[in-house]
Amino acid sequence: MKALGLSFGRKDKNSDIMVKQVLKQLKANGCEVKFIHTLDLDLQPCSGCTACVGSLMAGGKGDCVLKDDFHIIDEAFMEADIIVVCAPIFCLSPTGQFKILCDRMGPSHDFSFRTNALEVGKARGLSEDKLVDPRTFKKRVAALMTVGGARTKHWTSFGIPTMYQMFANGMQVVDVYNAYNAMGYDHMIGNKKLMERLTKMGDNLFFAASHDIPEDYWCGDEEGVCPVCHQDMLTILHDKMRVECPICGIEGTLKVVDGEIKVDFPEEQIEHSRLRYLGKLDHYIEIRDSDKNPEKVRIPNLNEVIKEFNESCGF
Repeated sequence: MKALGLSFGRKDKNSDIMVKQVLKQLKANGCEVKFIHTLDLDLQPCSGCTACVGSLMAGGKGDCVLKDDFHIIDEAFMEADIIVVCAPIFCLSPTGQFKILCDRMGPSHDFSFRTNALEVGKARGLSEDKLVDPRTFKKRVAALMTVGGARTKHWTSFGIPTMYQMFANGMQVVDVYNAYNAMGYDHMIGNKKLMERLTKMGDNLFFAASHDIPEDYWCGDEEGVCPVCHQDMLTILHDKMRVECPICGIEGTLKVVDGEIKVDFPEEQIEHSRLRYLGKLDHYIEIRDSDKNPEKVRIPNLNEVIKEFNESCGF
């Protein structure tokens, strides 16, 4: 069993040590571990060219056209059975380097995009070396961690929810930890309670990877109101008592039971969470059929319209 740890913080600082502590316990459980300090890599921002999407729609591999070090992380992901990620919190949410990787792994690694690409590619008779990587479809479990210097938790409020952007390719998040108040220590390595919790995280991940766990399996400290991502973030829809989990994109009905907020999420909504296959498939179909939308606004001579607009701006 192979475990991959990704740190998006400074070398040997909190993010590095937190990831390594989890990997250390996974290694003690018999895993082969790999650690990547992502700031050592050249990761260019996604250009939005959609070449990966076009390739997948045609049954291809969905490779990125940018020539940098992304292939190093890509190969490590394909090899891994367990993923551990930690990023520092900058301005309420994870650092920009983390978001770059999320964008680069978006549609190109989306489980539904690759599932359909495999079907299309086989139907076209493409050779195996032209098809998506078969390792895409193996079981993976993951843990997400953030670390912030602020004493109060609300200054890290978008940390863990944002981390879920990374998991387009269907990995199952089973544990998370938000380590705020980092400035209360010279280094989080001196936070004994945290280091013990990360050791437990390593055991949690090993157990999840070693067993046939259900889709709703969870071993985080807090259950959360959403039954899929197990987070407490909600969007009020202003339609009676309707709310939405902004991470999963599922709707439910808000209620208060004995003074405690609860949400009833219908099973159909749960199954179509963007963290699960059917939710990802909804998005794949939306993208695939976008040009078939009869309500799509068409602009004749679009390039000329853009040219005239630019000229009218005078800059």
